[in-house]
Amino acid sequence: MRVPTPSPEPSHLKLVMFDWDGTLMDSTERIVSSFQNAMRTLSLPVLPPESIMAVIGLGLPEAADALFPELDSAVQKRLAQVYQQYYFELDPTPMRLYDGAEDLLADLAVRGFWLSVATGKSRRGLNEVLESTGLGRYFFATRCAEETLSKPDPLMLRELMFEAQAEPAQCLMVGDTQFDLDMARHARVPAVGVTHGAHGHEALAASQPVALVDDLYALAAWMRPFELQPL
Repeated sequence: MRVPTPSPEPSHLKLVMFDWDGTLMDSTERIVSSFQNAMRTLSLPVLPPESIMAVIGLGLPEAADALFPELDSAVQKRLAQVYQQYYFELDPTPMRLYDGAEDLLADLAVRGFWLSVATGKSRRGLNEVLESTGLGRYFFATRCAEETLSKPDPLMLRELMFEAQAEPAQCLMVGDTQFDLDMARHARVPAVGVTHGAHGHEALAASQPVALVDDLYALAAWMRPFELQPL
């Protein structure tokens, strides 16, 4: 039986933790295309986009295992390596920030909230997009799956909360996948699902977020009543 996670009080919020792919950046098509190209390169069955989108949010080794659980671990590792070659070097599929992303982060930062990233991306991948978008300045800390445990394990959220000296009730997780929302629930952190990413409304609703929003403008409106937790 699932125990519902309490909703955050508007006067208690301190730390907002964001997923990256599918939440702040529209990168789903690049991820799908890179995986499919890696499958072709290795003469593996080319899975449909919906199968690949279902594993977005996991760490790369966990995603490879979920896509092809029958494969030897060495082949799964090779799939992950070839995927990264396409993602970083060979695949021209464009990626962009979702509309409203920088405005949202800038507004929250000006209001004094602590912001962080909790992502299944590699450290290389996250550092590159933080630099190319200029958004790195908004985040006091970030966590990648390769540095901790993959979602939906709550360890990366607990590490970020420890750095911010914040309790679960003072925090909010924002993500576009069930892995994000389940991770938050395991950490007893309220979560908001954004439906413009990899997993749809129905899948996100099953993970019992405190709210579902269609885009980052709607998220900004939902967060308007929140105030920084007094020190």
